[in-house]
Amino acid sequence: MNREQISRLAHADHPIAAPLDDDAVRRLLECGISPGAARVLDLGCGGGEWLLRALSAHPHLRAQGVDLSEVSLAHARENARAHGLQERLILHREDAAAFTASHTFDLVISVGATHAFGGLLATLAAAREHLAPGGRVLIGDGFWEHEPSSEAVDMLGDLTDLPTTMDRVIADGWAPVHGHISTRRELDDYEWAWTGSLASWALDHPDDPDSSQALTTATTHRSEWLRAYRNSFGFISLILRPTHH
Repeated sequence: MNREQISRLAHADHPIAAPLDDDAVRRLLECGISPGAARVLDLGCGGGEWLLRALSAHPHLRAQGVDLSEVSLAHARENARAHGLQERLILHREDAAAFTASHTFDLVISVGATHAFGGLLATLAAAREHLAPGGRVLIGDGFWEHEPSSEAVDMLGDLTDLPTTMDRVIADGWAPVHGHISTRRELDDYEWAWTGSLASWALDHPDDPDSSQALTTATTHRSEWLRAYRNSFGFISLILRPTHH
């Protein structure tokens, strides 16, 4: 079982691949989709859940998503067809960091995908290339809520605290116009859903050759979360507008 398959199973009960509840997702999309917006792009779209929710709430929108995972893109296509949204959604299997489009977008989304670009500021640089005049970026990334252990840094990378994160974003030429700091409940719900969905699949498929690996992966991930980063990791989602072009 590869990483893509594990991720798909782990997100079965939490299709937004980030520690955000449904109300937070709805509010972020409401703030990100300005009146008159016509096009939305998700860089690192995974299963396309952000785009599907945006399209469902805004019948005038058209959307494009970019991801390398064919497993995730197939899931997005299936869900789009199930909800009658496939005519307004285009999906691209390619590196989000190298993606080019023939037109710009009123909202560019990249939540929990900064690793694909090499960090937060590199993600924002890529998003800026696709942004229409007056457009907005919806970005989500981790930060250190408390001093991390060396183990947490090894697992989650070179994050900073929230004030430093905001300083870097503003210095890079962005103005936050809305934000959401994930609550303890959202952070915990995400991890319980991730590990619980994977463990449940393993227990429901005891004869599957991947069952043992799935259960071990869930157990390892749960232990790493509880021991290494639960008390230090935070997640911030921002709606940004550029202060210069």
